[in-house]
Amino acid sequence: MARIPQLLQAGRTHSFEFFPPRTADAEVALEQTLVELEPLHPAFVSVTYGAGGSTRERTHDLVVRINDRPGMTAMAHLTCVGHTRAELEAIVTRYRDSGVENILALGGDAPADLDLPPGDLTYAVELVRLIRATGDFAVGVAAHPEPHPRSPDLATDRRRTAEKLAEADFAVTQFFFEAHHYLELVDSLRTLGVDKPILPGIMPVLSIGAIKRMAELQGSQFPAWFDARLREVEDDPEAVRAVGIEEATTLCRTLLDAGAPGLHFYTLNRSTATREIAASLGLAAPPA
Repeated sequence: MARIPQLLQAGRTHSFEFFPPRTADAEVALEQTLVELEPLHPAFVSVTYGAGGSTRERTHDLVVRINDRPGMTAMAHLTCVGHTRAELEAIVTRYRDSGVENILALGGDAPADLDLPPGDLTYAVELVRLIRATGDFAVGVAAHPEPHPRSPDLATDRRRTAEKLAEADFAVTQFFFEAHHYLELVDSLRTLGVDKPILPGIMPVLSIGAIKRMAELQGSQFPAWFDARLREVEDDPEAVRAVGIEEATTLCRTLLDAGAPGLHFYTLNRSTATREIAASLGLAAPPA
């Protein structure tokens, strides 16, 4: 187990995101994914957190279990939405007592189908402060390249992201499809005095409908040129997947060439696409 800021200081990283499985079959599938991705030697992996604590126990247990694997470091996601301050303090204290050292602090969005009570904290920066007050953690936050859908304008989004990063150690972005979104985010934050690492989030397109739904939920635009290319092969799922992998690989190369400190892959608990991209990028070399 290691602290993510030190891993980022040591050099370029690659990392993966998982979500807690809900069924026994999903548990088996995730275990297989972990086995298949271990040879890529990720710097760390992250585990998502359901709105209002719907995956509180499963997130905690998966983070602890991954940290127990040789050579694996896990980061727990945690959101403010639907939680009292006391609940959040208890969750963070439990992570501290379980030896977890890395947390991603998120404001969180309440799903429309869940009737969640208002939480005591509203913004991620408040959660960063609560985590800092509870234990000696490495703390990450989210960044939105396009930007956050609730931000009134781009300038406000960038100021709020800078405020979070002033108190956190690093950021991980939402996924995006064109490198200029990430590069503009980094440039604007540097102008605001932020020099913390900002890891780009990568989501390869494997299904046209699925990626468009996810992009809409997080407020991202799906590029017209990308849509047109996919529509040319939309009747062939394997061809759609091949185009998605190719474009994700190109995006990763562009980001690395531009100086990104690493890549964070949204795996959806499957390994194949990530392994294919990693192989093309030469990320599978054993650690020094």
